[in-house]
Order: sequence, then structure tokens, then C-alpha cells
Amino acid sequence: MTKVSKSQGELAWPIPLGDAPRYVIAVRSPQRGSCSVPCLTRKVLVENIGAVFVSEVVGTAMLVLLGTGVVANVALAKNKGLGGGFLMVTIGWGFAVFAGVMVAYRSGGHLNPAVTLGLVAHGDTEFGMDVPVNAVSVLAYIGAQMIGAILGAVACWLAYKQHFDAEPDPANKLGVFSTGPAIRSYGWNMVTEIIGTFVLVFVVIAFGRQGETGGLAALGPLPVALLVIVIGTSLGGPTGYAINPARDLGPRIAHFILPIKGKGSSDWAYSWVPVVGPIIGGLLAGWAALVLLPLLAT
Repeated sequence: MTKVSKSQGELAWPIPLGDAPRYVIAVRSPQRGSCSVPCLTRKVLVENIGAVFVSEVVGTAMLVLLGTGVVANVALAKNKGLGGGFLMVTIGWGFAVFAGVMVAYRSGGHLNPAVTLGLVAHGDTEFGMDVPVNAVSVLAYIGAQMIGAILGAVACWLAYKQHFDAEPDPANKLGVFSTGPAIRSYGWNMVTEIIGTFVLVFVVIAFGRQGETGGLAALGPLPVALLVIVIGTSLGGPTGYAINPARDLGPRIAHFILPIKGKGSSDWAYSWVPVVGPIIGGLLAGWAALVLLPLLAT
């Protein structure tokens, strides 16, 4: 039971900070009869936004480092994993998601602007650490995801520097960082990304609802990792299944700015597809989940 103490003009009540309530003492001003709690509350919210920002940066960096790393292992010259194939890449990306969500638990492990915007469309009122859903928090999440994606891609380049130098094909180098279509048709490529991202966000929201009754959400990020693997094997062939604007645009920016030997073009003409498609898919999934999941649960 929450304890509230009142003595000599002092008030105490819990203000959420992290995973547990912390008690903040506010001293009433005898001159104004006012309380400093609103200022303290704002301070707590700023600290929480800062914490989720760092969490999303680290989690997305881990996701991209491991995800681009498995592609580098399969695609770049003189690697021990050279020629490992699409299935190896798909499994690697799935467990890269697992690792990223694990280390970003404080923020809820979005790691993906499409997930963040899908939760907004779904009508969620709070993100991780009791951070309210508003323009500031949404921008903080997406900004952190972009920074983390760039950092993760840079770390992958450092890990495979000699193999990037040894690889003669510029397309293979770009393919480590970002996706590209098997058949270039911007409209249909975007349709594929919308469908793949819709599946991701819709099922992720369903996982969260199962947490209310101790369902699959109790397993943590493992179901999401398996979901990413099945999206890759089922829907990943046409476009390489970006299904995450930060995962594609952040590494593409890294490819553009890094001094990669013989790297060629960053293919900016295609770059909007794995950004716009996943955003549309995430928003549609959030709205659809708002309507359909309550019906399916009854």
C-alpha cells in the first residue's frame, strides 16, 4: 500500500522512475502556498526519456551490428561464412533482433520506427519507463534508432574492414549495409515492404496483448526473433525485407560516409522504398490491431 506522509507542509507521493515507484518530497512554499512537484515530475520525465533514448541507441546498434555482420560474413570475400546463403542471413537477422531487444528492455525494445509509429496508431498512451506518447517521445525513439543503426553499421565495417577491402563487387559491399530489390519495381517493392512490416507490427502488438494473461509475451524477445525469421523466409525474397526504416537508412548513410574501398553508389534512388513502405505498414498494422485484436480475443 502506498504510504503518504504529511508533516509541516511536506507532501510525499510516488512518481514512477524506472521499474519501481520512487518517492519525491515536495516542500510547500509558505509564501506562495505552491508545490514544486510539477518541476520534479518534469525532471523525472526528462530522465526517463534520456534513459529510453540510450536504450534504443544501444539496442538498435546491437541489432544492426549483428544483422549486417551476418550479411558481411556471407557476402564478402575471404570470409569463413562466404556463400552461407539466404537462410543463414535470415536466421542471423532473427537472432540479431533477439539480442537487440534484450539489451533495450528498459525502452521496450522498439528498435524500429515502424514499431514505434505502429504503437502510436494503436493508441498506446505510454512507452517504456512510463514515458508518455507524444511528439517529443516519438522523436526521441526514432532519433535514437537512427543513431544506433549508423553506429552498428560502422562497427560492422570495422569488424570486416579487411574483407571489405578484399571484396571486388561494390554491390556486395552495399548489400551488407542496406537492402535492394531482386526485381526493381518501386511500386511493387513498396507493396512487399508494407506487407512484411504489417505482419511484423501486427503480430508484435498481439504478443503484447498476450502478456496480459501470461501468453507468448512471457517468453520475452524470442517470439519476435522467430517472427523475423519467418518473415524473412516467407516474404524476404523480393526486397530483402528491410521492414525497418532505421535498419536500412542508417546503414545506408554509414555506407555513404565511410571510406570503404571501391564501394560504388549508395543507391539513393531506391532508399525511400524501405523507409516509406515500412512506415505505412506499421501504421496500418497499428490501426488494424486496434480493431481486430479485441474481436479475435473474444
